[in-house]
Amino acid sequence: MKKVLGIMSAVIVLAACGGGEKKEGTMDATATTEVKAVVAAPKPLSENPDYQKGLALVAGSDCLTCHKTSEKLIGPAYKDVAAKYEATESNIKMLAGKVISGGSGVWGAIPMTPHPQVKEEDAIAMVKYIMLLKK
Repeated sequence: MKKVLGIMSAVIVLAACGGGEKKEGTMDATATTEVKAVVAAPKPLSENPDYQKGLALVAGSDCLTCHKTSEKLIGPAYKDVAAKYEATESNIKMLAGKVISGGSGVWGAIPMTPHPQVKEEDAIAMVKYIMLLKK
């Protein structure tokens, strides 16, 4: 009788622990569902620190005199800039340089006013914000 109870106890313990081997690198259905839920539900844009910092810098500058988010004013809409350029480190630095130095010819005859008072790190943050507006 003791042998039977011992065997039954071992079987119960093994069953409670999962009872089988899992191959390394595999996921069960619950884990797969959880991963899909995380991928399918990205955080709102407004929670992105690059978005928050860039928006604050743009709002505190004179950028909105010539630019709007979704429609052309004097200069191109931010969404059009984001659509035109891939958000690579080199493009972000190049565009930040245009914020500081100004530019002309890419979006028409009206030149962009230089903003030499803007620090490079702030210009980069502004451009990162603009790139996040890509449709």
